[in-house]
Amino acid sequence: MSELEQLRDTAPARIAAADSADALEALRVEYLGKQGSVSALLKTLGKMTPEQRQEEGPKIQSLRATVVDAIAERKAALDDAALEQQLASETLDLSLPALQRPRGSVHPVSQVMDELAEIFADMGFAVATGPEIEDDWHNFTALNMPESHPARAMHDTFYFPDESADGAQDGKRMLLRTHTSPVQVRTMMAEGAPIRIIAPGRVYRSDSDATHTPMFHQVEGLVIDKNIHLGHLKWTLETFLKAFFERDDIVLRLRPSYFPFTEPSVEVDVGFAIENGPDGKDRRVLGGSGDAPGHAWMELLGSGMVNRRVLEMSGLDPDEYQGFAFGVGVDRLAMLKYGMDDLRAFFDGDHRWLDHYGFASFDQPTLSAGVGATA
Repeated sequence: MSELEQLRDTAPARIAAADSADALEALRVEYLGKQGSVSALLKTLGKMTPEQRQEEGPKIQSLRATVVDAIAERKAALDDAALEQQLASETLDLSLPALQRPRGSVHPVSQVMDELAEIFADMGFAVATGPEIEDDWHNFTALNMPESHPARAMHDTFYFPDESADGAQDGKRMLLRTHTSPVQVRTMMAEGAPIRIIAPGRVYRSDSDATHTPMFHQVEGLVIDKNIHLGHLKWTLETFLKAFFERDDIVLRLRPSYFPFTEPSVEVDVGFAIENGPDGKDRRVLGGSGDAPGHAWMELLGSGMVNRRVLEMSGLDPDEYQGFAFGVGVDRLAMLKYGMDDLRAFFDGDHRWLDHYGFASFDQPTLSAGVGATA
C-alpha cells in the first residue's frame, strides 16, 4: 500500500499548485476518473479478504475524501480569483447612452381589465373592489350557498387555519375568496340601492390545468333597481360583448341553469366558428348564430336575477328592488379575443410570451378608437 501513502503525501500539494481550471480538471481525471489512481485503489477492495478490506478500506476512502475536498477548495479559489480579475478589468461608464431604450408592456389581463372598465363605464357602471381574504359569511352564506354546497369543500376552496379554540374566527372561517361576488354583497350593504357596478379582481380556487389555475381573474356585474328584468340583462351582455370583441354579429343564447345566488339563473352561450389565425393555428372566433352552418355554441358566462334571499341578507327589500348579476373569467376573455391557448402561460413570467402578446402602455382602450390594442 505504498502507493496509497505516496498519493496521500503528493496529491494535496499538486492540487493546491494547480494554476488554472484546465490543470485542476486534468488532476481530477488523473485521481478520480475511471482510470484514475484513487479509483484503481478502490477497485482493489473487491480482491481483498474481509480482514484486509476492514483495515485498508477506511484508508482508501479517507484518501478519496481528501482529494475531493482539495479539488473543491482549489476550484473555489480559482473561481474567486477569476471573478476578482474580471471585476478589476471590466468598467461601466454610466454616462454612456443605453444600447436599447428601456421598454415595458401591458399584460393581457391588465389590457382586458382596462377594456372592461371602459365599456361598462360607458353604460354607467362604477368599479367596486373588496378584500381578497374573505370570511365564509360574505363568500358563501350571504350568497345563499348552503353548508353542504360542493364549493365550500376543502378541495375546492383555500381556507385559512382556524385560530380560535372553538374552530372559528369570531364565528366566521377565513378563506381566499372564490369569486368577486362578496364585493356585490358588501356594496349593497354599504350603499343600498340603486346600484350599477362591476367587480373585477383576483379569485382563488383549488384547480390547475390548461384552462384553470389556482388564481385567476374574474369580473362580475350587478344591477339593482326597481322593475329590473331579464331583458335588461340580455341587452347589457349583448352590448358588452359586441363592444369587447368589436363585432356587431355577436349572437347570444340563454339557457336555464342553477346558481344559489340567482333565481332564475341562465347560462349564456355565444355563437362561434373555427378560423385559421395569423399564427397558422385554428382559433375560435365569436360571431354569428351557433345554429348557422360551420358554427357552434360555446358557454361563456353565468348570470341571472339576484335571489330574494341574497337581497334580504344584503339589507334590501326584495319586494321593492330587483336586479341581475353576471360573472365571467377575465383570463378566458383574453384567451378568446387574442387567440391564446393555455391559461398557465399568463403566470409563467416568460418575457417572450409578453413580447408576443403584450401591449404598448400608450395604447389605452377607448370606445371611440376601439377597445382592442393597436400594438
